Amino acid sequence: VQLQASGGGLVQAGGSLRLSCTVSRNISGINARAWYRQAPGKERELVAEMVGGGLTNYGDSVKGRFTISRDIAKNTVYLQMNSLNPEDTAVYYCNVKTAYGRRYWGQGTQVTVSS
Repeated sequence: VQLQASGGGLVQAGGSLRLSCTVSRNISGINARAWYRQAPGKERELVAEMVGGGLTNYGDSVKGRFTISRDIAKNTVYLQMNSLNPEDTAVYYCNVKTAYGRRYWGQGTQVTVSS
């Protein structure tokens, strides 16, 4: 498994979750790390990304609530999600892109926010 995501679950509106994605050390040349999500009947959308040394970008709907970060020693990418609302319910996928143009996807982790 190249990317292993975890941390999803069921949470009440207003609550928080932290997703983790452990990236295989076999993947070299990573220049971007990101989280995407896909809700039922909707297209996959970018939630947050971290490019290069740490420049971050967020989807409009999560700005100010979600934070992407990484632990270099653990080769892990995190998504801290605060003030969750039912519209955040989706399967969340971690993704890395390499300088060689390859993309790798995690298996997805379900996040369900109840009202």
